[in-house]
Amino acid sequence: MSSEDLYTPSGSEDKVSVKKSAFNGLVAGLIIIVGIAAFFAGSYTANLSSNQLTQEDLDQAMAKLELKLLQNRLPTEQAMPPVKISADDDPVIGDPNAPITIIEFSDFQCPFCARFHVQTLPSIYEEYIEQGKVKLVFRDFPIQNIHPNALPAAVAAECANEQGKFKDMHDILFETQSQWNKIETVAALSLFSQYASDMQMDQEKFESCIASGKYIEEIRKDLEDGRDYGVSGTPGFFVGNDEIGYVELKGAQPFESFKKIIDAQLGV
Repeated sequence: MSSEDLYTPSGSEDKVSVKKSAFNGLVAGLIIIVGIAAFFAGSYTANLSSNQLTQEDLDQAMAKLELKLLQNRLPTEQAMPPVKISADDDPVIGDPNAPITIIEFSDFQCPFCARFHVQTLPSIYEEYIEQGKVKLVFRDFPIQNIHPNALPAAVAAECANEQGKFKDMHDILFETQSQWNKIETVAALSLFSQYASDMQMDQEKFESCIASGKYIEEIRKDLEDGRDYGVSGTPGFFVGNDEIGYVELKGAQPFESFKKIIDAQLGV
């Protein structure tokens, strides 16, 4: 993995400015102007490093990964205490009872997150998720100071989840990221609303959900939890379960990186 596969913004304080624009008939747009302000009215700061990874950093990361893999193969009494990561009550892709969990902290506007979901996730889905061996828990980590449409996209996905359409919205947001990542927030919301219509969602319920702002605090909690777990950029992954602990992977890793960890944890 190179540092180019992980979004690590710099800066000590998020500053968000949403331009005034016509709502174009979308009442739900109001909550984004109000909601973003509320989202950043708290104490959140993006003190995330933008330094380039050195070879020493990579070597240390590999050493830690190898140690964790070794620990997972040892008897329980010889293993180090597992890393505790909470899946919270976030959307799940796959069988909720799958033995291995991938907890992802992600940003819908992050290009490297899109790369993972377009290039790597399909292979994980085919080999593990469809077989009931792995589930993906999606936790939001919107880096709003550089991705102003990340929070609205996260809200849209949460609202789609209410109608059993999280994966559909999740997929289309990443697949069409280039269409909405540089447009004004209200225009992006209008596009998300069109996606919901194309998925045959209850349009009134979807837009009412967005306008209510009901998921702003949930998204903020995901972001704060991610920071507590040491997430410093997106995408960030934790692979495992509560019994054996979790192995951390940073960045848009290739399928082979996930496969090695998952197979070791499954005892393959």
